[in-house]
Amino acid sequence: MRKNMLAAALASLATLAQADINVGVTLSATGPAASLGIPEKNTIALLPTSIGGQKVNYIVLDDASDTTTAVKNARKLISENKVDLIIGSTTTPNSLAMIDVAAENETPMIAMAASARIVEPMDDKRRWVFKTAQNDAHMATAIVEHMTNNAVKTVAYIGFSDAYGEGWWNEFSKLAEVRKIQLVGNERFNRTDTTVTGQILKILAAKPDAVLIGGAGTPAALPQKSLKEKGYKGTIYQTHGVANNDFLRVCGKDCEGTVLPTGPVLIAAQLPADNPVKKSAGEYVAKYEAAHGKGSVNAFGGYAWDAGMLLGQAAPVALKKAQPGSREFRAALRDALEATKNLAAAHGVFNMSASDHLGLDQRARVMVRIDNGSWKLAR
Repeated sequence: MRKNMLAAALASLATLAQADINVGVTLSATGPAASLGIPEKNTIALLPTSIGGQKVNYIVLDDASDTTTAVKNARKLISENKVDLIIGSTTTPNSLAMIDVAAENETPMIAMAASARIVEPMDDKRRWVFKTAQNDAHMATAIVEHMTNNAVKTVAYIGFSDAYGEGWWNEFSKLAEVRKIQLVGNERFNRTDTTVTGQILKILAAKPDAVLIGGAGTPAALPQKSLKEKGYKGTIYQTHGVANNDFLRVCGKDCEGTVLPTGPVLIAAQLPADNPVKKSAGEYVAKYEAAHGKGSVNAFGGYAWDAGMLLGQAAPVALKKAQPGSREFRAALRDALEATKNLAAAHGVFNMSASDHLGLDQRARVMVRIDNGSWKLAR
């Protein structure tokens, strides 16, 4: 009897020791943000399936660029799949909507979207949330610096009529005011709109030196094409939300000369040899292009890769304290993510803290210009 009980206990302990790390992923593989979500999905397939000697399972769901679906996916991943970590989502609105779910269930979450509101201001809910995409403010600073250095005096803005567009307007307008750049227009459009003629005519009437488009993915091409069709000759700026080849394809010749900030992964080969991100970004580029072809890499897949790198550094630390599948492991994983230091990844060098769940600095951004349908480092 005692032998049987002992054998059962040992078997139970062995099973516990062999528990897999389960990672839930919700991203926008379809819908308006598909051009961002597809490379993220492709990248998840490249992440390691073993970390710290422990098997890792990735359960990937499509939220179709829909906020309600993103929340449903997060709840399903936690309640049914018992995940230890959530990666997602692709867009700012979806990621913001998922915060409550992650916090309620004490499950760490790594978002791949840009808005600083995902991790700021730090509070009891956001202590469970991290992200890999550069903050809007981080990139807006680079744009304003470029405008100032190129004698731009007046700017009009047109952005998404959601949290992404509003976040960019808030950050950019504050910085522009400080730099004495006059804002002469503030327009909005929906990701699913098919025309922005009315908004563009208002912008043209203001005769701005430059226009900033606060959009992401292929929908951000709409106002740009409309500006070009109406004969606009000034400089057009986009955000890092368009740093993928689908945007180049949809926008076509109307993209030429566009200036935008992005993560260094997009032009890894053009970085100086002493750039601290050149090697780590190059490693991701090589792996992605080996799977999907030369020139296929883009910034958005890099956000998923960096989420994997954060997990790869944090999980071995958490495994020393608890086993996957437990509340204790999730808490230890959260603590280890927050303690990340000097992690060179595809988009920059991560240094997290209790008050900073992004942890990127100026090494996570470069300015690029679209030249002959390609991304060129703006020197």
